[in-house]
Amino acid sequence: MPRFQSLEAALKHYFGYDSFRPGQKQIVEQALQNRDQLIVMPTGGGKSLCFQLPALLQPGLTVVVSPLIALMQDQVEALRDNGIGATFLNSSLNLHQVRSREQAILSGKTKLLYVAPERLLNEKFLPFLDLIREKMGIAAFAIDEAHCVSEWGHDFRPEYRQLKQLRQRYPGVPTLALTATATDRVRQDIIQQLGLEQPSIHVASFNRPNLYYEVQPKQKQSYSQLLQIIRQSEGSGIVYCLSRRKVDEIAFKLQQDKIAALPYHAGLSDTERAENQTRFIRDDVRVMVATIAFGMGINKPDVRFVIHHDLPRNIEGYYQESGRAGRDGEKARCTLFLGYGDIKTIEYLIDQKTDVQEQRIARQQLRQVIDFAEGTDCRRTIVLGYFGERFVGQCSGCDNCLAPKPVADWTIEAMKFLSCVARCKEKFGMNHIIDILRGSKNQKVLQYGHNKLSTYGIGKDKTVEEWRLLGRSLLHQGLLDQTTDGYSVLKLNSASWEVMRRQRTVSIAIDNTPNLAAQPLEARTAEVEMLFQKLRSLRKEIADEQSVPPYVIFADSTLKFMALQQPQTLTEFAKLSGVTSHKIAQYGKKFLIEIQAYTQTQNSHPTGTEQYTLQLYQQGLSVAEIAQKRDLRPTTIIRHLSDLVEKNQDVDLDRLVDRDRQVKICQALEKLGDISLTPIREYLGEDYSYDEIRLVRGRWRHEKN
Repeated sequence: MPRFQSLEAALKHYFGYDSFRPGQKQIVEQALQNRDQLIVMPTGGGKSLCFQLPALLQPGLTVVVSPLIALMQDQVEALRDNGIGATFLNSSLNLHQVRSREQAILSGKTKLLYVAPERLLNEKFLPFLDLIREKMGIAAFAIDEAHCVSEWGHDFRPEYRQLKQLRQRYPGVPTLALTATATDRVRQDIIQQLGLEQPSIHVASFNRPNLYYEVQPKQKQSYSQLLQIIRQSEGSGIVYCLSRRKVDEIAFKLQQDKIAALPYHAGLSDTERAENQTRFIRDDVRVMVATIAFGMGINKPDVRFVIHHDLPRNIEGYYQESGRAGRDGEKARCTLFLGYGDIKTIEYLIDQKTDVQEQRIARQQLRQVIDFAEGTDCRRTIVLGYFGERFVGQCSGCDNCLAPKPVADWTIEAMKFLSCVARCKEKFGMNHIIDILRGSKNQKVLQYGHNKLSTYGIGKDKTVEEWRLLGRSLLHQGLLDQTTDGYSVLKLNSASWEVMRRQRTVSIAIDNTPNLAAQPLEARTAEVEMLFQKLRSLRKEIADEQSVPPYVIFADSTLKFMALQQPQTLTEFAKLSGVTSHKIAQYGKKFLIEIQAYTQTQNSHPTGTEQYTLQLYQQGLSVAEIAQKRDLRPTTIIRHLSDLVEKNQDVDLDRLVDRDRQVKICQALEKLGDISLTPIREYLGEDYSYDEIRLVRGRWRHEKN
């Protein structure tokens, strides 16, 4: 086992990173002290490294309990690609494969073993675990997705309750319990159910600063709205829908519009779902259209956008689903479409529940989602508040912070609206109230004689959408109630009467937010973006040859460093974040060749600014005239022209330098070589200018190459 001067040196050696993410180093240090720990760290926070790095620095085997086969396989593939001894045992293997892997474990070649809870506690497997303890020792148990142990968690699994047996059978082996989300009640339940002894508790912030949150009103042509966002986004993405039918419909339409997309829902066979998930993870398709069946354990760190085409059912689900974007720490966009028709759909699904308490909780959760979607506060403030974390707002990473909606005093309009509800004796829904206010002559208004009310037609100055915005805001602010019996009848409350008596004012946010989907996440030069795409293509080819997901080869962030820094040697390549010595040996030369080929090509082609200078020069403008027109210094224009000459572009050098002087300068270059301009000018004499020498040197260099 290699010795390292510091944990950072070990981190760089095994994983290629120069520094830890917040909280990771302390967790690793305590793991090396054999402490029990409870680690609550959101998706993308780097939970896996918290048990993987200690496993490599300690004697013995670390056993990782994971509930999902796909997640095990992905993590093991990534570890093996870093040259780390890791394996899994699950139902996807035949008997021969199981025996072979067990022998490798007993030979000491494996440091991490991933196993499902059902297998771990099997009476045939426990004796094998005893043998491991006897031969090489068990370093630790890492319980991933630990919230599954608690019936108060969002994904309770009864088999997790049996894991307490580990503490009884192996009392001296420390346990690390890891989860992406857990309330205080769930945390206490995890500690009790797993029998953790005086554990260190680490609760990381739920804030994901690299994610941009936005809510867009769901347009009538919502598919066109969706397609526009996808076309304006780069990289992979997930589109979440409420129903299987909508998933199939959108996936089909995207395919028709030449977007590589696949569906994922419980109506597909196990084989179809597994194949579609694999194709998405390996970048064979760009977009996965899915119900919430596509969830926990999707280990694809480079998802660049998540779109909720339909309203999610609760904030926790939304946080988990949107959190599948940007797990690599790079910028990603999370877009939610707010359509009031979706509320009706979710309310219908809630009504199908037979338990009254479940219905009450579900309606409360739906209300929280609507509060988030309609809210004018910082999106992070609302989401993090749900998890009990205070956030002061102004995150500069959501639509409400970047483009605050103007707030207007609509007290008079609110009085009209609430007065109309009162005059209708609180027996009708929002649409009917709006019809009365706008003076509609539809059958229902006339049937009840509501065209004779004093409020009839007093709201013609506002559109239907404006009145609907006010109505929703009154509900949101608690200034109006609504029945939950399926009819959505509006009811007044004490706050409603305060408004009508002028004892309370009403302000609402007017939604005129620009479409932020059209704004790029970050500005990168075209040249860097082009190289980044070339490197992604190379990564995909290598990944396909090895039958692994592309991110296993290199993360997007590492490819971006390559594109920006364009290393030309293996030494320079090794300094990039995310590059280990193992990866240099495997892939270094291939990626260097791609980078070198690209830089050579770029050096032989004029840049955009050079092309503009060339165009003006060919129109007959002088250097001084081009400089004035472009608001640049004449020396900059000379540099453009000398580079253009060197790249063999159509520059009439005779217009710039006398032919005899060109010959003299070339003779000096032949004698002195390709050196700096000053000694060349000293050799030729002060009669020759630096500009002349630079321009002729461009021609000389081209002819030499």
